[in-house]
Amino acid sequence: MKKFGIVSTLILASGLVLGACGSSAAKEDAPKELVISTFGLSEEVVKSDVFAPFEKENNVKIVVETGTSSERYTKLENNPNSNVDVIELSQSNAAKGVEAGLFEKLDASKVKNMDQLTDAAKEVSKDGAGPAYSMNSIGIVYNKEKAGKEIKEWSDLWDSSLKGKVSIPDIATTYGPAMLYLANDQQKGNLEKDKGTAAFKGLTDLAPNVVKTYGKSSDLANMFKSGEIVAAVVGDFAVPMVTQADANVAYVVPKSGTYANFNTINVTKNSKNKELAEKFIDWRISQELQEKTAKSLNEAPTNKNVTLDDETAKDKTYGAVAERAKVIDFDFVNANLKNWIDKWNKTLNQ
Repeated sequence: MKKFGIVSTLILASGLVLGACGSSAAKEDAPKELVISTFGLSEEVVKSDVFAPFEKENNVKIVVETGTSSERYTKLENNPNSNVDVIELSQSNAAKGVEAGLFEKLDASKVKNMDQLTDAAKEVSKDGAGPAYSMNSIGIVYNKEKAGKEIKEWSDLWDSSLKGKVSIPDIATTYGPAMLYLANDQQKGNLEKDKGTAAFKGLTDLAPNVVKTYGKSSDLANMFKSGEIVAAVVGDFAVPMVTQADANVAYVVPKSGTYANFNTINVTKNSKNKELAEKFIDWRISQELQEKTAKSLNEAPTNKNVTLDDETAKDKTYGAVAERAKVIDFDFVNANLKNWIDKWNKTLNQ
């Protein structure tokens, strides 16, 4: 009986050891978790085209945080120790994050596709920040039937026939600051010299036409669908959403030019998965993915090896549109933004 007890004990112990080994192997095979903070646009398409192939290739489970660029940047700023590994932001918020030291400086040797970026996109990451994965710009969307006339230029938005029929992006959104540049152009002012005096004169003149400012592209689409507005200023990335809401809407980029923004992607300073995060960034700016997202997500590529046909290039900051896109100085904008927000609210949101 004694011998039997010893043998049983040995068998049981062996089973426990083997079980532990099996458990350890299972743990090693379990997918790693990567937390990505991104825009809440076309989420199902992003999941299928951007996330799913990377998950499969790298045995990763991607956890997603969505919201506007400003909302998500503020969350990270208030809690730099959050579990976010990778964050996609507008150029303005990314510039703030670089200044605040919230991002890891990237080793270009580990993100090899950075060599394939256009010169303009490389400029965004020259200080070691994350690269630009998409370029976008603003134009005008308007209902051709209800506008009563063709809209071709920015100055048309100031026409009295559009009183109470226009929406523009709020100052805190990606293209809010671009409205200051447009209003400054309307007044032929010098924005950097007068710190926005002429721009706010232009916005005051525009105010009677502005029924509402908007924070999200989905809000803009709903306003067109309900007939609340006839015209709006919008980033080209949101054009498909708006045209789906109102089939009579046309999109135009004025010949006088437009203002550009780069969407950027960064590894957070406190990420616990930096190597995996860098691999994801390399995937995000790859020729393979950017050729796909140019069609499925309306993203203008930053990888110089991507060539778009005319149909795919439509409504994007690409080719002739990219050539007439002007740059916004986001360091200057961020230095003055607090004061501008107060003036903006008094001018447009009362």
